[in-house]
Amino acid sequence: MVMSVLWNFIFPPPASVVVWGTTVISFVMLANAFLSEIRGKHLNYSKFWNANPTGQRQIKLSSKAGMLLLYTPAFLAAFASFFIFPHHGLRFTLLQSAVTLHFFKRVFEVLFIHKYSGGMLLESAIPITLSYFLSAATTIYAQHLTNGLPEPPINLLNPGIVLFVVGIIGNFYHHYLLSKLRGEGEKEYKIPKGGLFGLVICPHYLFEIIVFYGIAFISQTLYAFTFAVGTTFYLLGRSNSTRKWYLSKFEDFPNNVKAVIPFN
Repeated sequence: MVMSVLWNFIFPPPASVVVWGTTVISFVMLANAFLSEIRGKHLNYSKFWNANPTGQRQIKLSSKAGMLLLYTPAFLAAFASFFIFPHHGLRFTLLQSAVTLHFFKRVFEVLFIHKYSGGMLLESAIPITLSYFLSAATTIYAQHLTNGLPEPPINLLNPGIVLFVVGIIGNFYHHYLLSKLRGEGEKEYKIPKGGLFGLVICPHYLFEIIVFYGIAFISQTLYAFTFAVGTTFYLLGRSNSTRKWYLSKFEDFPNNVKAVIPFN
């Protein structure tokens, strides 16, 4: 019953070992990252760059270099797809454009918007980079394999475009607000204000989740939906850890501000 309903929304999964393999790998990586966040074992970047010290010598990147490493391969993969898979129709072009724009925006923010403190450990940067690269490449490749197949009975393309636009604007806006918290040369953290920060401590995560569901709706492939669900789990875990961090650092942090879902 569930599967028969599901097939109304997605293209039939391709008989591709590569796509099935990356679907499983991506979901397992994100699910494991979610469980690690819940258990307090954080990926070492942003506020948690020096969490869970092992006592072993580890390679530390600057935050800016680390963030560029996270997003650049995914952006290049998405951009290259325009030359590898040209002329596949409107849905495919919109999907390529959405994935490319999302990761281009992240690279742009790294270079021109974000302000940094701390660093990033290479052992944390590698799995995140791999996850984003696999997601960009596989989302587009899985869509390529739907070429010539009949459209799903329920078309989610237009709602997907709306979700993507809302998500990417909201994500950028809240990253911009975060960048304005610090003056020139300041590195200390402050309680964010403005936008949806009065409701949730990680509205940028909320809008990033919306971005990936927008991409999934545009794509309507099993892989895109699986990655969106996996990303949701990970960002829920990360935002919960972030809220606990703010509560531990600021006595005046408002208890009514949730992690990422308002009013929950």
